[in-house]
Amino acid sequence: MYTLKKSLGQHFLKDENICRKIVYVLRQHSFTQLLEVGPGAGALTKYIVSIPGIHFKAVELDDEKVDYLLAQYPLLKDNIIRQDFLEMEKPFEGKFTIIGNFPYNISSQILFKTLEWKQEVECLVGMFQKEMAQRVAAKEGSKVYGVISVLVQAFFNVEYLFDVQPECFQPPPKVKSGVIRLLPKQEILPMKSESQFFLLVKTAFNQRRKMLRNAVKSLFAADILEDELFKKRAEQLSVKQFAELSFKMQ
Repeated sequence: MYTLKKSLGQHFLKDENICRKIVYVLRQHSFTQLLEVGPGAGALTKYIVSIPGIHFKAVELDDEKVDYLLAQYPLLKDNIIRQDFLEMEKPFEGKFTIIGNFPYNISSQILFKTLEWKQEVECLVGMFQKEMAQRVAAKEGSKVYGVISVLVQAFFNVEYLFDVQPECFQPPPKVKSGVIRLLPKQEILPMKSESQFFLLVKTAFNQRRKMLRNAVKSLFAADILEDELFKKRAEQLSVKQFAELSFKMQ
């Protein structure tokens, strides 16, 4: 058997209906290479290993869980990567899909890692803390719209799919979870550069209660800051407006 490790944020999915629902969503888009992040005790893995014709890998940091998975699913012998997902190299050549019940404590880091691999990631189906899932999917004007919303939505279409209740896990977390799907945008919005765009968005939301004119004044010439747009707050700008604004940066 295995033990649950609080230090790794382990809450293992036990509801079979939810597992089947997540894998059903996963299979709505074709793929040949799949990475499962943090398979844990294999709640999703047991459904994934039966998908025909795919190259499947799983990345798991916890040695105890790796040993458990290998005992349960010998087919995984050469396909489990014993490593921290946040430190790993790309698992495949070419396009691949990501699935996972992601630890709440590194959710934003997982999304930033996905952004690093955005040229290759053709789909991500992930379970996050509901608050994080809502934040990723939020539109401008929402109180939870922020840096992660803008940066992810600049490159991916985000769908909030469904809630998952605490009692679906062992042990039950204190919060609800939410499943989202990311699919790459067919056309990326023009921006001055990715680095400038990221800098603008992070700077704008760093002081989100201030007018843009005050929050991002270090990034623009004084005459540009006179534009009416700079009277708004960061949460009022769409992803497209941020991208357009990047061209006016110093």
